Amino acid sequence: MTPLRSKVIHRLTLCPFARNRPEPPMNLPLPPLRLTGARVLRDGELQRRSLALAEGRIARGPLPEVDLTGYLILPGIIDLHGDGFERHITPRPSAPFPLATGLASADRECAAHGVTTAFFAQGWSWEGGHRSPDAACALLAALDDYRPRALTDIRVQIRAETHLVDAVPQLIEAVRRHKVPYVVFNDHLEEGLAMSRQSPAEFASWARKIGKDPATLTGAMDAARSRAREVPRQLCTLAEAFDAMGVAYGSHDDPDGETREMYSMIGARIAEFPLTRRAAAAAHAMMNPVVMGAPNVVRGRSQAGNVAASDLIAEGLCDALVSDYHIPALPLAAWTLVDRGLRSLPQAWAMISQTPAEILRMPDRGRLEPGMRADLVVMDAESRAIEAVICAGRLTCLSGEAGRRFIRQPEALRLAAE
Repeated sequence: MTPLRSKVIHRLTLCPFARNRPEPPMNLPLPPLRLTGARVLRDGELQRRSLALAEGRIARGPLPEVDLTGYLILPGIIDLHGDGFERHITPRPSAPFPLATGLASADRECAAHGVTTAFFAQGWSWEGGHRSPDAACALLAALDDYRPRALTDIRVQIRAETHLVDAVPQLIEAVRRHKVPYVVFNDHLEEGLAMSRQSPAEFASWARKIGKDPATLTGAMDAARSRAREVPRQLCTLAEAFDAMGVAYGSHDDPDGETREMYSMIGARIAEFPLTRRAAAAAHAMMNPVVMGAPNVVRGRSQAGNVAASDLIAEGLCDALVSDYHIPALPLAAWTLVDRGLRSLPQAWAMISQTPAEILRMPDRGRLEPGMRADLVVMDAESRAIEAVICAGRLTCLSGEAGRRFIRQPEALRLAAE
């Protein structure tokens, strides 16, 4: 084995938490190189062509090559809504871990499943606990500190409960200070109150998960309900502030078309997880993008008994898919749509890459075009396993035969060895 090859392998296998290693080795930028032999998703079709990378962007020109024959090269996944990160930070209700540790763990899960841009869906709720305004602000601050070390481009989506009117000024300040790009409005108050009356055991379990007793949680909901008359005015205040800051905003769990129309009228035009076909159809009629959960597609139904995402996709009423509570479901959902004959692979993959980029107005990603960010997924065409992920020109995940092919090209990993 050559000294260079030995040094590269040593750096790739070294524990990223070793002392005196300020950055994980996989977080270093790749030198200019060309990926050849693969089928590349470009212009809405899989094309047999090469793909060049340089300085974190898709590039042109003759460069050192890595042969990826037998692989697919797809745009990096853009996940607009994922709350699976909560399990990394609070794996059990009574066992929270340091935010930095949880963020690093969630970051690596994203990278392993092809996610290059992730919006962690953080609650802002009367529930309290890890979904309280204070918890949200703590997460935002921790992410500001962690972001320079991140493998994935991690951002935050705030899920704001509409009846938490006292916290509106704090929400506007948090969005401004931490440059939060995306907010959705929730209204789960009546659902929670109904659960307290109809399913006391389930309600008690929910209270325990957020560190409260049932009486305390009921009291928080009653207090929020008492401010109901203030909600419309406060929503307009938030909409005006978000418009001024250029923040994208929408709503979550619309139960019907009337609710979707109300949110659309104040500018909350993104419809996340509509509960019924009527709500999704109303969004479609108003040209509001509809976002559904990838787990719903993979499982063939909603875990909460709401409308099936595949049914909406079959009718042309769903635009994009997100991880919701399970990050691995994103690539699985794309292939599920292909296997069920609902979409071609380019169409299905666009639902987790190009379309999310368009919804959140991110013109530098979601497609593999010269000048775009070098965010891409290398997938074994036969096994469908993701074996390499590149985010802004940095290797964030490398395994299997693809890993061996990169290592066999010393120039491709020269910077990682220096």
